[in-house]
Amino acid sequence: QVQLVESGGGLVQAGGSLRLSCTASGRTFSSYTMGWFRQAPGKEREFVAVIRWSSGITYYGESVKGRFTISRDNAKNTVYLQMNSLKPEDTAVYYCAAAQNMLFLPTTPQRYDYWGQGTQVTVSS
Repeated sequence: QVQLVESGGGLVQAGGSLRLSCTASGRTFSSYTMGWFRQAPGKEREFVAVIRWSSGITYYGESVKGRFTISRDNAKNTVYLQMNSLKPEDTAVYYCAAAQNMLFLPTTPQRYDYWGQGTQVTVSS
């Protein structure tokens, strides 16, 4: 059974940084693509970033490009989201997700098979 556990959320002032972690367990993830999404109250779930586990190829949502960095540590089965220059509009619950055997880098929630429980990020102005 696949499990994804996020951590690292919290309260930070605008302009600050946070690093989220997503630790995966339950199987070998070399054929998976891992994504980060976020959801603010009253809004749809929004794509943030994605990484292919095997190659490390990445892609970012327009609103976070240049500020956020997704990476992975194969030995720890962990994916990270480094968030810099945070803005109040980055406030949301952040979710980690995993998709199997994708030929492309998926950016829609429907393409993902497994989800973590989410971690709250709050950016104060």
